[in-house]
Amino acid sequence: MRIDRRSFIGAATLLAAPRLLMAQAMTERRFVFIIQRGAADGLNTVIPYAEARYAALRAELAIDPSAALKLNGTFALHPSLSTLHKLYAAGEATFLHAVASPYRDRSHFDAQNVLETGSQLPYQLRDGWMNRLLGMLPRSGKEAIAFAPAIPLAMQGTVEVISYAPSSLSEASEDLLMRVQQLYGSDPQLHLLWSSALAVRGMATEKMGGNSARQDSAALGRMAAGFLARGDGPRIAMIESNGWDTHSGQDARLARQLLGLDGLISGLREGLGEVWANTVVLVATEFGRTVAINGTGGTDHGTAAAAMLIGGAVQGGRVVTDWPGLAPGNLLDGRDLMPTLALDSLITATCSEAFGLDPVRTKSVLFPGAGPHKTMSRLLRGESW
Repeated sequence: MRIDRRSFIGAATLLAAPRLLMAQAMTERRFVFIIQRGAADGLNTVIPYAEARYAALRAELAIDPSAALKLNGTFALHPSLSTLHKLYAAGEATFLHAVASPYRDRSHFDAQNVLETGSQLPYQLRDGWMNRLLGMLPRSGKEAIAFAPAIPLAMQGTVEVISYAPSSLSEASEDLLMRVQQLYGSDPQLHLLWSSALAVRGMATEKMGGNSARQDSAALGRMAAGFLARGDGPRIAMIESNGWDTHSGQDARLARQLLGLDGLISGLREGLGEVWANTVVLVATEFGRTVAINGTGGTDHGTAAAAMLIGGAVQGGRVVTDWPGLAPGNLLDGRDLMPTLALDSLITATCSEAFGLDPVRTKSVLFPGAGPHKTMSRLLRGESW
């Protein structure tokens, strides 16, 4: 069900910050998908510092190994990811490298369509893999909820989703809300929509400390956690993170983006409390960036990237990769990190482990036409479903 924004008289005006969408499933596991829109640079996120060609190809963009946060003898994290580094040390984060969807061109729109629909080619499917996942889970009847100006494609489909986001404007006064309540009280449909909006607003402001406008990433993470931690709340969430296209001036821009991601995860963990032990967060992007620096202090559209699994339910403390190396003969098209791990397989394995689903059937539902499921080593801790 979509709620007409005009029905809210401005109380559900949406903010242009990372956006969340959620749904309820009868399980103790929480699953959060964070999409990095714009093609995040995996090589400067999970850094292959031990490979000599990394520094040579990245030139002034190469992260100094002395500043990087070491994971093992080969890989390190960007210095902005201090929370994720601590979670890795605690066994609650796994980083996966050389990951890619089936898409092999370099259009953001087409690549995001493939990632969100679970198709093999752009515009083959009209619904999203997350909505199809919801259809596989037992449900209590509560609708999914999107914190976004429009429901992202990954969550569109036959399972009903309503939308809400905190306002970037001043909070509506209680007098105004009461007047709208009286106005809609005699209309069965509008009264139901308005009551639903007020219930969601109350859950959000409870965690945001009143006025929810212009909150930082950690505050948004805590707000998301406020929904997910409730016994009667959603169990599945999606967060959109924009601004990862770093064609120029990448050094400072990527540092800011990663700092925001680190804060978002920190806020989620803080807000979830004990529920963090049953939480899985998957972070992925539509494609990576070129291995070599370009002429404007940035990197161009590439292919393989890095993905992350974070949470108390993650069997972490690992870097998972069939690392292809950065030698000229090992690069895709002579310029991109070669993909060696299918994002389809990663999502399938994560969702089937998280919710106790058969992986073969899960793969066929989420990624029709993708071919047989390839078994991965276990990604999560013991079941809680």
